[in-house]
Amino acid sequence: MNEKELQKEAMRVLKETSRTFFIPITFLQKELKMAVVTAYLMMRAIDEIEDNEHVEVTNDVKFKLLNEVSGLIEASTFDEKKYLELLAPYEQFLPEVTMRLGDWIRLIPTGAEHLIKRSTSEMAYGMAKWSKQNWQVSTREDLDEYTYYVAGLVGVMLSDLWEWNAGVKTDKDLAVGFGRGLQAVNILRNQHEDLTERGVSFVPDGWTRDQLFEYAEENLAKANLYIQDINKKSILLFCKLPLALAHKTLKALKEGKEKMSRAEVEQTVQEIQGE
Repeated sequence: MNEKELQKEAMRVLKETSRTFFIPITFLQKELKMAVVTAYLMMRAIDEIEDNEHVEVTNDVKFKLLNEVSGLIEASTFDEKKYLELLAPYEQFLPEVTMRLGDWIRLIPTGAEHLIKRSTSEMAYGMAKWSKQNWQVSTREDLDEYTYYVAGLVGVMLSDLWEWNAGVKTDKDLAVGFGRGLQAVNILRNQHEDLTERGVSFVPDGWTRDQLFEYAEENLAKANLYIQDINKKSILLFCKLPLALAHKTLKALKEGKEKMSRAEVEQTVQEIQGE
């Protein structure tokens, strides 16, 4: 498969994996767009290992796989053969986006490899650690650490990519807050499901739901500040859509709804696209 065909495949898998994320990516231009696509697919590949619910994919298996994948990604040359051998016993339980990690790495634009691979490797390491701990969050520090690995890191990597491609400099601490804010909204939205279906709680001991709302709002406030440094319209639109959806989802949850309606999501997309 040549590069153009592989790029089309990447966009297909992206759309099948996340329709919500597919939309803001279309705001980005050429090389930066492909860098973000590959980064998303790589991180989704490892996320599908962490979130796997098949009984055969135990927490010990997740710990082993994610630790080894972290090392393979970090290496100067990705050993795809070793990667596929590692996943072979669990291949039937893993989606296409995970099995094709080598394809996504091949598509990373020249110059962005170390930025994307470094962040994805660190994320896999963090996911391995929390898989071993069964994602049991006890303190505010635990919550900060977990949300850093699964979301704050994404913010830092995107900041690196903005500077690499467009010379746009942003605050890394605010970038972490951006990621944490989006993740906190997800935790609030899935709190009951996580506890009843997975036996997992991301809420620190003794915290009320109101405190979790405060945590989300505190970090989304950092996200609001983060986007003020962005002076390139395509990148700004990319950031504004998930942020707007997060704020509106938080509002819906406070009103007792499970999530935003499809019509509300579509209206938000149209509002951002019209800017």
